[in-house]
Amino acid sequence: MEQSLWPRIMELAQPYLNTRGNREHTEIALALAKNLLAAEGGQAEVVIPSVILHDVGWSCVPEELQLKAFGPGGDSRLNRIHEVEGVRLAGEILAACNYPRQWRSEILAIIDHHDSNPAASSLNDALVKDADKLWRFTPEGFRTDFTRFRMAPEENWRRLNTLVDEWMLTKTGHRLAKEYLVRLEQTYLGRRDNVD
Repeated sequence: MEQSLWPRIMELAQPYLNTRGNREHTEIALALAKNLLAAEGGQAEVVIPSVILHDVGWSCVPEELQLKAFGPGGDSRLNRIHEVEGVRLAGEILAACNYPRQWRSEILAIIDHHDSNPAASSLNDALVKDADKLWRFTPEGFRTDFTRFRMAPEENWRRLNTLVDEWMLTKTGHRLAKEYLVRLEQTYLGRRDNVD
């Protein structure tokens, strides 16, 4: 039953994803979350809506402040706004969809600290955090980041390579991040050797 509500959740989330490239980010993170669920387990009833809704709160952060809120040297106080507002908006969307109450509190708790707390409180939380961060290792996320942070592709690749162990919480997330790094290295840096 919950699965039948996911398209409606996505539909209601769309107006809040029209900033910061969040539509594309959410769609890619959603595909990554499905792969992580298949490999690691977890509860799709929690993970899928959490991924769809995790960044709706960016719509409440003025666009001129968004790039100051995350990434290299980001302001954690600004970043926190999107989590707090995301909980509020996600709660409204879940209620409007009549999403089962048994899942709502965990979804909102995950959204509330998906960036500000690097530790995971559960497998479901770890899967959402990994899907969110893995986006940065995809070709789309990699291009987005080196463009918006005005860094050379090699600098962004090196940055991501140093963050894999810190960011990835599941074995599958770690493996996928390393695989993406190999492909990014070959595409952007012209190297054919493997990542350490």
